[in-house]
Amino acid sequence: MYKYDQYDQSIVDARVDEFRDQARRRLAGEITEDQFKPLRLKNGLYLQLHAYMLRVAIPYGTLDSRQMRKLAYIARTYDRGYGHFTTRQNIQYNWIKLEEAPDILADLATVEMHAIQTSGESIRNVSSDQYAGASADEIADPRPWAELIRQATTFHPEFSYLPRKFKIAVIASAEDRAAMRLHDIGLRLVANDAGDLGFEVYVGGGMGRTPFIAPLIRAFLPVDHLFSYCEAVLRVWNRTARRDNIHKQRVKILVHQMGAEAFAAAVEAEWQEILPNKSDVPRAEFDRIAAYFTPPAFEAGDREPDRADPDFAVWLDQNVKPHKHPGYAIVNISLKPIGGIPGDASADQIDLMADLAERHSFDELRVTHAQNIVLPHVRKADLYTIWQALVDAGLAESNLDLISDIIACPGLDYCSLANARSIPVAQKIATRFAGRQRDLGELKLKISGCINACGHHHAGHIGILGVDKKGTENYQLLLGGSGAEDASLGKITGPGFSEDGIVDAIERVTDQYIAVRQDGERFLDTYRRVGMDGFKEAIYG
Repeated sequence: MYKYDQYDQSIVDARVDEFRDQARRRLAGEITEDQFKPLRLKNGLYLQLHAYMLRVAIPYGTLDSRQMRKLAYIARTYDRGYGHFTTRQNIQYNWIKLEEAPDILADLATVEMHAIQTSGESIRNVSSDQYAGASADEIADPRPWAELIRQATTFHPEFSYLPRKFKIAVIASAEDRAAMRLHDIGLRLVANDAGDLGFEVYVGGGMGRTPFIAPLIRAFLPVDHLFSYCEAVLRVWNRTARRDNIHKQRVKILVHQMGAEAFAAAVEAEWQEILPNKSDVPRAEFDRIAAYFTPPAFEAGDREPDRADPDFAVWLDQNVKPHKHPGYAIVNISLKPIGGIPGDASADQIDLMADLAERHSFDELRVTHAQNIVLPHVRKADLYTIWQALVDAGLAESNLDLISDIIACPGLDYCSLANARSIPVAQKIATRFAGRQRDLGELKLKISGCINACGHHHAGHIGILGVDKKGTENYQLLLGGSGAEDASLGKITGPGFSEDGIVDAIERVTDQYIAVRQDGERFLDTYRRVGMDGFKEAIYG
């Protein structure tokens, strides 16, 4: 994984000192909250319902045990003993005191971490495939490119005051595990017929009140022109986007209004203006960064684990994925215990995962788009030992990609923007289906507590949107969404439901799925075959 050089460290240290003075002035009353707001947002600090929330960047979801232990330390020292892992592969702390926020940033800086550009109208944390460097289906590790983008876009002077936030994802496999087409820019590393590497470039995806799936605007961008082309995309948007209406400022709106073909043409024209005067990706710099992502020293052997313990066998089948190297496996640690809060982990659990990574995964962990944790390089011989440790820590739920593996935003329990609670609904659904979720198979359920869609409800096979209906929490039900390579947006089934009513409605949906599914069909396959009409009567009677 990437290690800070002297420039990275000096930048982060300087930002800590700068923010410490800004916080001091706010606490002393020398600046108002309105003056302080843009300053704290540039450092990942939000003012929520009950306290400040700090969002810490985990670039492309990769971190080591030293950094993971620091996250546990922050949870114990400055929060209430836990952290919340997010869909952008970050971690959030929900109970932060303003006077202690500079100390947290200083602690993070000691382990090469920060909260820069995790909020505000900036280029956010670059996300990637949580199996990068481990999965056999990728053509190359995408993380060196993600790191190049991170470095190029941090404090970029031209893009420091964008119309709205901007999100970029980089993957390198046909299977999309990062919801790449629901980003402002989605990049998929591919090879042409000559074997040269390049990117498919998708622009204009996103969720919120107006969700869009990003169209392909360039089928092959040579890797040596990654910076200049992305800069051209941002320039076209930055100059052209509306700034008078917060709901119409995202690049997805501009692409939709112009049309993908016209937007692509504008980007190409801008790109040609940049190219003659642009020194693009420096090969020496790429090689320097790529050296940090060389594969670990894998050992020979491919001994399969003993499956005599039935609970262990279930966990193997559900949460452990194939690795590109014989004898190794990818371990998914579920942060979705039945009845728990999706994405939360206690300080003790965070420490345990750090210990497991140090002992069994070449000192590396990943945060996933689905709010779970991955140990990317585990010897098959160690799987049973790891599973036992996870069982003892309450982290061995065998539910990856099942109905209880829920993506959920914090909702009205924490967020000042929310209209409804997400957490209690997620807990009730997981509890209701605990005994039958394996029979349902792959079924991705996602919940948002407001139209901003932080829970990605549009991309759920089953999605739930909490809204306010005359002062009462009401939950809309959506079917048919996907954030994977077969990306689609869910459709609202009809009138909404109460908190308990939405759980009952989902049970009627799943009962209907079981009744009409064909052999081998996932829920999403069945929905696409029978359509909304195949479910509506079962839902509403």
